[in-house]
Amino acid sequence: MATYILFGKYSAEALKGVSAARTKKAAALVKKLKGKLVGMYAMLGEKDLVFILELPGMEEAMKASVGLFRLTGITFSTSPALSVDEFDKLMAEI
Repeated sequence: MATYILFGKYSAEALKGVSAARTKKAAALVKKLKGKLVGMYAMLGEKDLVFILELPGMEEAMKASVGLFRLTGITFSTSPALSVDEFDKLMAEI
């Protein structure tokens, strides 16, 4: 499984729909994509949310990002991520 970080930004309309029920639907979408929701955090500043997901690959990450937008109206910027340990191992190979 690969790790992806999704940074979310609320629109005025998406903010109106904030609820525990919508959060559960978002988690169910990740599970449907054979993924794992590692963490979800509300933030202050430039971005409003950060989701940390483990997904099988890039296709599932794209489906998650677009699917979450369709479900919530929240725009997401999605990036792959490696743990620092994994990064160190890769760099030792070059």
